[in-house]
Amino acid sequence: MANILILYYSRDGSTAEMANLIARGVESVKGAEALLRTVPDVSIVCEKTASTIPTEGAIYATLEDLKTCDGLALGSPTRFGNMASPLKHFLDSTTELWFSGALSGKPAGVFTSTGSMHGGQETTLISMMLPLLHHGMMILGLPYSEHALRETTSGGTPYGPSRVTSEDTPITEHEKTLCIALGSRLAKTALLLKPSA
Repeated sequence: MANILILYYSRDGSTAEMANLIARGVESVKGAEALLRTVPDVSIVCEKTASTIPTEGAIYATLEDLKTCDGLALGSPTRFGNMASPLKHFLDSTTELWFSGALSGKPAGVFTSTGSMHGGQETTLISMMLPLLHHGMMILGLPYSEHALRETTSGGTPYGPSRVTSEDTPITEHEKTLCIALGSRLAKTALLLKPSA
């Protein structure tokens, strides 16, 4: 069994919706299982600590979730062409995994949502790739053999799935297809790379 961790931050639900579609793609592959995890908000106010369990949605990720996964999908909304600070804050805590090489050689992909067509989708995806490359992960994008990538007029890049969410725009069929495709691609790759017992 290949366990694919889908780790994301989502403030308004758009990135979470993409994470669920990626999970559907993972679980369409026999022998693969998706694990959805999120990260808490980061606050400049230090007088209150967030609950260890969120009130809704996926539970918070732990370093153990990362250590034991066979593949990773990392997602964030765009913040000025970069990943959101809560996700960056969590990734900054992964030094012990970097020292041990726990993620080295595992496949990973990235996904994002933006409020506008030119809101920094590709730079956000690249910003999430950088720490994964430092961890020695194998980055998977989306090939142009995915027809939706050539046909989309909204989100979708070869770097990973993306979504345009301006004015409560529902996710398009092309955006859905590309999310599912990334999940499937990650699962298939993780199964190929996983050592046999």
